[in-house]
Amino acid sequence: MAQIIDGKAVAAKIRQIAAKEAAELATPPGLAVVLVGDDEASKVYVRQKERACQQVGIVSKMINLPATTTQQQLLDVVEQLNSDASVSGILVQLPLPQHIDEHTVVCAIDPAKDVDCFHPQNVGKMMIGLPYFLPCTPAGVLELLRQYQVPVKGADCVVIGRSNIVGKPLGVMLCNMGATVTICHSNTKNLAQKCAAADIIVSCVGKINFIDPTMVKEGAVVIDVGTNRGADGKLHGDVQFEAVAPKCSAITPVPGGVGPMTVAMLMQNTVKAAKNQQKQVDNI
Repeated sequence: MAQIIDGKAVAAKIRQIAAKEAAELATPPGLAVVLVGDDEASKVYVRQKERACQQVGIVSKMINLPATTTQQQLLDVVEQLNSDASVSGILVQLPLPQHIDEHTVVCAIDPAKDVDCFHPQNVGKMMIGLPYFLPCTPAGVLELLRQYQVPVKGADCVVIGRSNIVGKPLGVMLCNMGATVTICHSNTKNLAQKCAAADIIVSCVGKINFIDPTMVKEGAVVIDVGTNRGADGKLHGDVQFEAVAPKCSAITPVPGGVGPMTVAMLMQNTVKAAKNQQKQVDNI
């Protein structure tokens, strides 16, 4: 039977380290989360981040804006947060209402406060292996692999999904660590065959039970990034967990796998941002 990768336990370790580092700073880190509109899933994520901030010792600043907020009004809020010395990190919760261009808003965030690592400047640094921040979910995946001593260097990895948030950056980060990476998507031919040859499979598809046992070779490591709300109201992953797990050497559950890591890495990035900013102030 596969080793179950416990994301909750690893996330707790990350939060403990972040809390220790936050307590050593002259002033506590601050995280501003901007939520535009009434998307229920976004509200859940924001509450999770608020609770994590309290655990780590980060001052949480939640800004709720109506769905009718204009793009310029949102950009004005971002600019105010850029100038606020008490704010170490800025996170604009996605998705945004359709009348607001996400790219424009992301580019308006000070790269030094871009704790989601969405700004093109931070993405570029990550691409060449000199990151300022690492994007939270991909960083969480890599931390799980590291904590469970999964060999990445020389491994054949398949990442299913090419989003700018998870799939693409994760592929780059794995490649930077010495893995051979295939990024698969809706246009990929022979997907099952590619997956069945992989040492590590990371699924970021967003479809319940998408990965079945025929797609997984004996001894593979399977990381399930999917968080899909089923008709039963419960969270389900992309992977047919009960059927796939017996073939794996290690596998993440949903919930309790990658999900907790995303928030933990956000806390880590926020503390890192605060340390960098306070260091700059000390050097002036």
